[in-house]
Amino acid sequence: MKTLEKIFAAKLLKVKAIKLQPTNPFTWASGWKSPFYCDNRKTLSYPELRTFVKTEITRLIMEQFPEVEAIAGVATGAIAQGALVADAMGLPFVYVRSKPKDHGLENLIEGELKPGMKVVVVEDLISTGGSSLKAVEAIRNNACEVIGMVASYTYGFDVAIDAFKAADVKLVTLTNYEAVVQEALNIGYIAESDVDLLHEWRKDPAHWNV
Repeated sequence: MKTLEKIFAAKLLKVKAIKLQPTNPFTWASGWKSPFYCDNRKTLSYPELRTFVKTEITRLIMEQFPEVEAIAGVATGAIAQGALVADAMGLPFVYVRSKPKDHGLENLIEGELKPGMKVVVVEDLISTGGSSLKAVEAIRNNACEVIGMVASYTYGFDVAIDAFKAADVKLVTLTNYEAVVQEALNIGYIAESDVDLLHEWRKDPAHWNV
């Protein structure tokens, strides 16, 4: 029986939300060169897949964080997914900006959280974890308790694992780097010769180049 990680990895590959280009790397916003690009937002365009993501994130929250009282999405990638999950669970929803608005109320958190609320953060992708944990900090500064985070995908970088541990945030994901690479190999999306290069990149993504 296939695990959730492998099932979702296959679904992402099917809609080409995962791009693997070992010999023609992408440049991330951070400046890192990467043979790997994941665009979870593509799932929103496919109704069945969108429902799958909503259902599985909801299930993970109910299993892992049953005391949840509100859902927070991280802007911009997880706003839609977070709102879908909050709607499915009948819970309040907010989203957290990367920086405060420069006009109007200058909000960092859009929506309303009551002090003391137990919040689960929904994220689309975890790379270094920096932006995700900034959202956690904003919610904590709003006198609420972050009881966990659920993300669609994680690269599983050591820097992110260490950052989540330091911030005392439990992270649960639908799929991950290992599952995607294995599934991509199984279906012939990449060749066996690509796997070593991908693993080499993942060891030190900040300094890697093809």
